[in-house]
Amino acid sequence: MSLSGIAEAFAGLEDPRREHGQLHKLLDIIIIAIRAVISGAETWVDIVDFGEDKQEWLKGFLELPNGIPSHDTFARVFQLLDPQQVQLCYQDWIRSIKPVLAEGDIVAIDGKTMRRSHDRSQRKSALHLLHAWSVEAGLVLGKQAVDEKSNEIPEIPQLLKLLLLKGCIVTLDAMGCQKDIAEAIVSEHGADYVIALKENQGSLYDTVQSLFAYADAHHPRLIGRYSHTEEISKPRGQVERRVCDVMTNVAVLNDLSEQEGWTGLQTIARVQHAQ
Repeated sequence: MSLSGIAEAFAGLEDPRREHGQLHKLLDIIIIAIRAVISGAETWVDIVDFGEDKQEWLKGFLELPNGIPSHDTFARVFQLLDPQQVQLCYQDWIRSIKPVLAEGDIVAIDGKTMRRSHDRSQRKSALHLLHAWSVEAGLVLGKQAVDEKSNEIPEIPQLLKLLLLKGCIVTLDAMGCQKDIAEAIVSEHGADYVIALKENQGSLYDTVQSLFAYADAHHPRLIGRYSHTEEISKPRGQVERRVCDVMTNVAVLNDLSEQEGWTGLQTIARVQHAQ
């Protein structure tokens, strides 16, 4: 990880603290936090523990005029920072170390509630974030906070706007199974998608269920290109069987894409688990 690159990307970040209260350098706080999170830290206490464990190493490139900040300091500073400024600085850093994502890279978008991020005294619920994770690079490419009174759906397009996704495959859970999100991924970003399908999309779900029911009752090749794969594993001593059926370029899928607005829909898959 290029620490000099982090310092350069975050050099212009506005410090919201009053000058006389600045016992720790803002860049020190930012770099320790980023390095700790990449190493697996999930809470402010985890970040402090990381800083204290690595303090001698950190002194080699950070000023640390008053040692490692407390967990309250980390929490307070990040609460004061402008989230959009932080996001832009983070994106600048990511682009400096990986300007373009590799063709076919999988970018997984998922939501996560941050542990111990609530503040009962201020009646604030825990912070829920959307993450975009590059599987190949092993990096979080971007984050988007989700309003506590909302859900992830309106925030996914906002997160997508921050990313360079051409040629990538974006994965989403069923919450992201929306026509406008599929449209944005394909038309605006030049990417493909793999999205979980559940009953929240009743019409599409019923159609897919019917196609697989027909394939089960008749010869599946009557429908179109079809593949069937089975895998057996033994987690914790129990035999588990997974069956995956995939249909590609089925005529009805073209209709769903062209007439019902499911842009780029070419393939459907069903995964079944059995012990």
